[in-house]
Amino acid sequence: MATNALWTPDAGGHNELHPYPGPRRRDTATHPPLPTNPVKPSSTTTGNPLPPISPAPASTDQPPKAPLFSHALIPSTVLSALPAGYSMRPLARGDYTKGHLETLKNLTTVGDVSEAAWTERYEWMRTSGRGGYYCLVVCDESERVVGTGCVVVEKKFIHNLGSVGHIEDIVVRKDQQGKKLGLRIIEALDHISKEVGCYKTILDCSEANEGFYVKCGYKRAGLEMAHYHDK
Repeated sequence: MATNALWTPDAGGHNELHPYPGPRRRDTATHPPLPTNPVKPSSTTTGNPLPPISPAPASTDQPPKAPLFSHALIPSTVLSALPAGYSMRPLARGDYTKGHLETLKNLTTVGDVSEAAWTERYEWMRTSGRGGYYCLVVCDESERVVGTGCVVVEKKFIHNLGSVGHIEDIVVRKDQQGKKLGLRIIEALDHISKEVGCYKTILDCSEANEGFYVKCGYKRAGLEMAHYHDK
């Protein structure tokens, strides 16, 4: 018959059966009680992989002055030649409210473009069209856009997969003309075109403006033709 007992010899050498006292109780005065919180199961104890911890989503907000391209592409010689109080920089995300479209209206039809639509087009140029659009602005002392221009880089299969820079949309507000701002815009865009690897830079102009572009280093090289598509 099983029993909880210990065999110990008595003083006379006889064996006596003593009841087993059982496990000793923990002295809580000198030893604090063991924690009762269960251990969190892991993948090694349960056999089931724990779900991964997802990182916090990245912010999609863009800084209001996010430039279209690096300011370092604008040559210091052009910046130093601007009139006192004027600055030249890449087109930035907040330029809708600084008169970018109002300046372009001095050149041609712009249309009724909302700030949201303008920003969407700008962000496409800055991300999906990155490396293809180099639009810059000239600002006066109040940071108002008074001149703008752009060079668009065309990737080609000819000339060893070369690139051609197309200068587009050169305009200076009428009340700002006579300060050589247009000349500085052309000089900057021509420099950018060369810096990004274009083997030539071309533009279209009216006969009335041909003399201006000759002064900028351009020469007649063909005849412009266009076919406008009705919408």
